[in-house]
Amino acid sequence: MKNVLKTLILFIIAALTLTTCRNEKPVAHVVKPSFSTYTFDTIGNSQAQPVSREILYGLITPTEVTTIFTRLRTPYNELITNPISNRNLYTSNSKASINLGIYGVDFGYIKMFGIGQKMINYIQTVLEMSNKLGIPDKYLMEPIKRLERDNENPDTIMALVNKSYKQIEDHLRQDGRESTAGLMLMGGWVEALYITSQLLYDPEKPDKQVIEKIAQQKYTLNSLLNFMRNYYDDPVVVYYTKKLIFLKRYFDSFDIYFKIGDLKIDFNRKVIIASGCDMTISKETVEKIRDYCKKLRTEMITP
Repeated sequence: MKNVLKTLILFIIAALTLTTCRNEKPVAHVVKPSFSTYTFDTIGNSQAQPVSREILYGLITPTEVTTIFTRLRTPYNELITNPISNRNLYTSNSKASINLGIYGVDFGYIKMFGIGQKMINYIQTVLEMSNKLGIPDKYLMEPIKRLERDNENPDTIMALVNKSYKQIEDHLRQDGRESTAGLMLMGGWVEALYITSQLLYDPEKPDKQVIEKIAQQKYTLNSLLNFMRNYYDDPVVVYYTKKLIFLKRYFDSFDIYFKIGDLKIDFNRKVIIASGCDMTISKETVEKIRDYCKKLRTEMITP
């Protein structure tokens, strides 16, 4: 893989804010997690110094995505993205909004593999659909160009995300179309979860980092639902919020625990700093999330 993914589609992830994780151990019983991101050294060697790392819940950085795809040697899959031939079939504002978010994530996926002409086709599709929704090009292209120069600094990414999304939201609010922003965000989140769970999760040999990224969406989904409820005047938002509430049932079936003293939360930078965590998530739950996400995404891209 020659090129590193240097951009995020900013407008689809800006409103996903940090939600505090549980920093506790159950009192009544001992949890035997079915999955843990702690390494052997961090739990079995008192001499070892575990390396803390920053976790941006809801925001998987370009470097993280590229690292996982490279490590697992996951090849490019042309069939995973929403075909650009569908773009003219989304005649309603709601469908166009949802799929603008989806195409944005697809562009990021294609860019990771450096497939030139497809990159051009998808960015043109993103701009074409944003213009259809009355969103100025500059709100998308200026931050993307900035990320081309600085793609690994989490603070830079979050600042650009917040600025870009705020500009788009303000613009849509002036036209009385705030729900467009919510639908874009939802479409992008579902597409990111879809690509991750379909391409990176192997039911026969689950990878712990992939499971961790999927499980972390437990918190992202809570934030997304709170955000969507701001637009309950739109019946389409209400419809898809109910779909997400059903998905939430699977995420609510497991817990994430950080070891006492291991967890630090930086509320200003919206990051969690920890060396690992224990999860009670099961293989069956991951596959239920994966299957439901696929069905929901299919419904979203169907004209």
